[in-house]
Amino acid sequence: MKILVADDSKVMRQIVIRTLRQAGHGGHDIVEAENGRDALEKVQTEQPDLVLSDWNMPEMNGIDCLAALRASGSQVKFGFVTSEGSDEMRQRAAAAGALFLITKPFTPEAFDEALQGILG
Repeated sequence: MKILVADDSKVMRQIVIRTLRQAGHGGHDIVEAENGRDALEKVQTEQPDLVLSDWNMPEMNGIDCLAALRASGSQVKFGFVTSEGSDEMRQRAAAAGALFLITKPFTPEAFDEALQGILG
């Protein structure tokens, strides 16, 4: 399985990847993107099975990336890993087609719970 991790912070991308491993999901191919526009391009070139995206990023934010993916016909599994988790954001994410929203700071348990049934 291939996972695309989109975050404008390289350090945060590394933390997300480390937390995936700690949650028992370390055997997957990982692709990184530095913003929503980069993620949008890499979904088309890399064909990931899952996108883990930050919400707030330069050039294109995560929710706009998800909307653009859905508008293009992509049904790639998509979830947010972000610092904000208000009810309004969770509703927007779900309405746009996100499967989950994990808030920072997060734990391996939060990842495992969100990813159960999504990752093999």
